[in-house]
Amino acid sequence: MADSTHPLLSLADWAESEDTPPLVKHLPSLDSTIESVIGNFGWPQFLQTVLVSVAWVFDAQQTFISVFTDAHPTWHCTQLGDESCNSVSNICNLPTNSRAWDLPAETSTLSEWNLECAASFVPGLPASSFFTGCLVGGLVLATLADSSLGRKNMLLLSCLMMSLSSLLTVIFSTNIWIYSALRFLCGFFRSAIGTCALVLSTELVGKRWRGQVGVVGFFCFAIGFLSLPAMAYMNRGSSWRSLYLWSSIPGIFYSILVHFFVRESPRWLFVSGREEEAMATLKSIASTHHDSSNWNFSGICFEQETCNSNLYFTVKIMVEKKWALRRLSAVMVIAFGGGLVYYGMPLGLGNLAFDLYLGVTFNALSELPSAFFTFFFIGKLKRKNSIIVFTTLSGVCSIMCVLMGKMWTRLQIGLELVSFCSACTVVNILFLYTIELFPTCVRNSALSMTREAVVLGGVFCPMLVSAGRKDSLASFGVFGLVIGCCGMFAACLPETRGGTLCDTMEEEEHKLEKGSCNGVGEF
Repeated sequence: MADSTHPLLSLADWAESEDTPPLVKHLPSLDSTIESVIGNFGWPQFLQTVLVSVAWVFDAQQTFISVFTDAHPTWHCTQLGDESCNSVSNICNLPTNSRAWDLPAETSTLSEWNLECAASFVPGLPASSFFTGCLVGGLVLATLADSSLGRKNMLLLSCLMMSLSSLLTVIFSTNIWIYSALRFLCGFFRSAIGTCALVLSTELVGKRWRGQVGVVGFFCFAIGFLSLPAMAYMNRGSSWRSLYLWSSIPGIFYSILVHFFVRESPRWLFVSGREEEAMATLKSIASTHHDSSNWNFSGICFEQETCNSNLYFTVKIMVEKKWALRRLSAVMVIAFGGGLVYYGMPLGLGNLAFDLYLGVTFNALSELPSAFFTFFFIGKLKRKNSIIVFTTLSGVCSIMCVLMGKMWTRLQIGLELVSFCSACTVVNILFLYTIELFPTCVRNSALSMTREAVVLGGVFCPMLVSAGRKDSLASFGVFGLVIGCCGMFAACLPETRGGTLCDTMEEEEHKLEKGSCNGVGEF
């Protein structure tokens, strides 16, 4: 049994309090019992964490791939001495025989389908369709990982179908409309990947390692993001379809590995009533020095939630519970502001006077210090204060990016990177915060709704970026104002640092009454 004097094991302390019913005093909780088995981080858990977190690599690639495939291509004048054609000319006002693309037309969807002069919403349609697909997919798939499929199967299905949709994009995209429809399908299945990977990886380890394990996924997302400019640079001059091909096939092979080697969450198996499978999973991931013959799960104190019997009951129950609705509303508002900057900054790089390949590379690299910061300091950070500080910093730098860019363009990219890095940190902390705010039976659904809000910010990004080509205040200025205001909603949430993970809504409510579960300070 884990040491009951550990500061995180407040549940054990509560069980010994005078107000605790006599029956509960003698029954261990599910959280403390699982903690006694997998509290020490071992090699089996490390391998599971890495294998599950690799899904973030493919998630990142599909999220930002349109930065290169749908880029506005550069062009040059073909007729020397033609004064009407120069670098500041409007390409739509020039005869087609007086200008030409610098690279082959098939390197971008815009040049291949002659969309350079189409209505302003058309160039951003594929990206908007992708994020809209993420939004719809999140609503449809939000509770499957909590209900019928579980964490592992949902991760497998999402990654496989996302990769197949990307592969179909290579084969069947003959115009912008089919292409956008396939991007919608890709986003639909992509919506559950990050949520399932994060929840599954954190539920396979003890509470001491919860924050660090969650950050491993963020590292993998940064690696996937960083791989994009490298792949795009190697395929420069080739068809944009090559980039989709290179990013989709590895995802299919990865899905096969998930099927054979990834284990399901023991917490979810217990709450779902599948105790034999839960015990088998614990035996496979527990440290080698644990003797499974001494495990006793027969008297654990928890209730199997009936919320798993219906697809949307988990969302319904959070709306009906006032404390859960307050928490969910606040984290979703914060997530919307973070998502607007998180997705908007990379998509808006083409509006800055900076090389696109270097800009995307620097943005991808800026995710690494964000992940490192979260990894090493998540155990020391107060969640509320951290979110308020980083949203404010991101907002100020985003607005300064516009103002300083008009006077000193070299400083512009630096401010953009600080703003993006701060937004990354906000999203990282917020995802881990959401895991701590909600019990096991609704945790995946709550995190899915939080990601929905992040993606909703992404839906608006292509339109703002398109408007920002004429006036940067319409993009970077709006980004900064929104994230700064949304971050203030963190003041409505309780502090969860050092708290235990509750497993049922009843347990969470009982702990709130005692003031010993996820902290105090909520209103």
